Amino acid sequence: MSDCVFCKIVAGEMPAYKIYEEEKYLVFLDAFPKTTAQMLVIPKEHIQWVWDVPNLGEYYEVAGKVARHIREVIGQPVRQMVYGFQVPHAHIQLRPGDHDDLFGERASEDNLVKWQKMFEMR
Repeated sequence: MSDCVFCKIVAGEMPAYKIYEEEKYLVFLDAFPKTTAQMLVIPKEHIQWVWDVPNLGEYYEVAGKVARHIREVIGQPVRQMVYGFQVPHAHIQLRPGDHDDLFGERASEDNLVKWQKMFEMR
């Protein structure tokens, strides 16, 4: 979809701090996080609603894989997994860390670079 910000990220037309990528899915840092290092898990195909993603189990496998990686890196689990509705493209928000971190470190350029280096999966 030409006006979808997530589709533009997938197409490389907009920058993103990628954490993990595979054929059908992409995980990147949220530019407007509610918690420190909040991440978004999206299908690369433009699908508006999470429940319409083909093979929903596979989509959740990716979210789970990244959540386990986050736990290994910071020693704390993902405390919240939220369906996002702010952008009309299916996305799951992964919010790592402490419950008290509702308005943690903001997504400054320095923090995004730091978080990408910390969490990037190869």
